[in-house]
Amino acid sequence: MTPGTRHDLRMAPSSRTWIGFLRAINLGAKRKFPKDDIRAAVEAAGFTDVETYLNTGNVRFATTLRSRARIEAALEEAFLADRGFEVPTIVFTPQELTEIAEHAASLGHGGRHYVSLLKQAPTAAQVAAVEAAGTAGEVARVAGRAVHLLLGANYHEARLTNAAVERRLGVATNRNLSVIQALADKWCR
Repeated sequence: MTPGTRHDLRMAPSSRTWIGFLRAINLGAKRKFPKDDIRAAVEAAGFTDVETYLNTGNVRFATTLRSRARIEAALEEAFLADRGFEVPTIVFTPQELTEIAEHAASLGHGGRHYVSLLKQAPTAAQVAAVEAAGTAGEVARVAGRAVHLLLGANYHEARLTNAAVERRLGVATNRNLSVIQALADKWCR
């Protein structure tokens, strides 16, 4: 690769890195989307410096696009064309993901910690509603477009789930805290 080409990101200061989270993939026989296929679809859509992590729909890429909504729409269109089913996609900047990981650490929760990543920022009333849905053993803390679900030992029986978050706040995808921290360490620092 020669300096100054489209793929040489050191010479392309107009490119910006984003991290995408795909919702509801690899959850059954009909919604398979392996990470190598995700990478290929993102590259085919014109994004560069593409890398995936695990098979849960985590992808880092660079683009000259600046609008989060336009990036999400371009990815969703590419995924629909590639897979034949809709794949809601939520993107964050590395700085936003770092802030989510740092906020999680500040909560100091010793139990199960999941993070629902939101497509749209919630209103104050929506935040109040989702946080009020918690109980002594299930707590939700909203910070921007992230909902931290702090659960106890009965996490597999929890009522405060990503589905409950989506009913109140719209499209979201969920990752456990260890994945959020690993991605922040790997792609943001």
